[in-house]
Amino acid sequence: MFEGKTILTGVKPTGTPHLGNYLGAIKPAVALGNNALEQGGKHYMFIADYHAINAEKNPEVLNAKTKEIACIYLASGLNPEKSFFFRQSDIPEIPEITTILYAYTPKGFMNKAHAYKAAVDKNREAGKPDDDGINMGLYTYPTLMAADILAYDSDIVPVGKDQVQHVEIARDIAGAINAHYNKELLKLPTYYFDDNVAVVPGVDGRKMSKSYGNVIPLFEDDKSIKKAIFSIKTDSRPMEEPKNPDEILVYEIYKSIATPEQLKEMGDGLRQGKLGYGHIKNMLLDAVIAEIKEAREKYNYYMANFNEVEDMLQKGAEKARPAAQATLKRLKDAVFSR
Repeated sequence: MFEGKTILTGVKPTGTPHLGNYLGAIKPAVALGNNALEQGGKHYMFIADYHAINAEKNPEVLNAKTKEIACIYLASGLNPEKSFFFRQSDIPEIPEITTILYAYTPKGFMNKAHAYKAAVDKNREAGKPDDDGINMGLYTYPTLMAADILAYDSDIVPVGKDQVQHVEIARDIAGAINAHYNKELLKLPTYYFDDNVAVVPGVDGRKMSKSYGNVIPLFEDDKSIKKAIFSIKTDSRPMEEPKNPDEILVYEIYKSIATPEQLKEMGDGLRQGKLGYGHIKNMLLDAVIAEIKEAREKYNYYMANFNEVEDMLQKGAEKARPAAQATLKRLKDAVFSR
């Protein structure tokens, strides 16, 4: 499917990821990019710091979040020698491309964009004016995202289901420009999402999310991870009482990280009344620590030696810019009849 294709993924620096982010987004994204590279394709992975400033205005906080996310992806197996890994703000052609795209973007697209509609709904629920606190960065978010996608002649954009709309908007804008000038100035991208990507429950049973305060930390010390895991909700049934594993939250979280053999061991132990809640929490703890051990060591190294990461990001931007420059030139030549 990815043979010879250009894959593009953007990640917004939103704070320290947790286990759910790692298993459900970070690890699959790196694996997908590596898969494309193995099939002779290209892989662009950028940190969407322009998108982040819509919500985060503190430069120190934004810088710290950007630093964290760069180190996490490198620690998770991203190879900057093979992938194009860079910050969005280090590609000066992106704002120029965005400006041109604005002229071909119907305002109605922005009105229907999920992020804007969600912000409006939140304001209405709070009894505030529709556009209270909404800046133009949020409102025009899909056009900037379209520039990110189209700048590098992306074939496939892996997204979650809630992001499909953005790829469709990018495709519609590109199609309108191509039709207007009667030539293929921009490649029409397609989206890809994997229904099998893990959605990891949090320690309270809801989807794992920082906003719920129910996360298992990713790269903190073993003690912090153990504290989170041992806070997972359980009932008061004794160990010897047979239990349905699918009704046990620890087991549901274990599914996202355990091998089939490990999962069978826990499932059989619960059904047969041979494993108590303390036992299965320790099994989950061991699995989590084993999963993140190598990545945590790399993450700590990169955070302590960020000058090396900065060098990787700068080199990545240098490698990525020629594609964006070529796209901008095609657009300018057509728009201004040069």
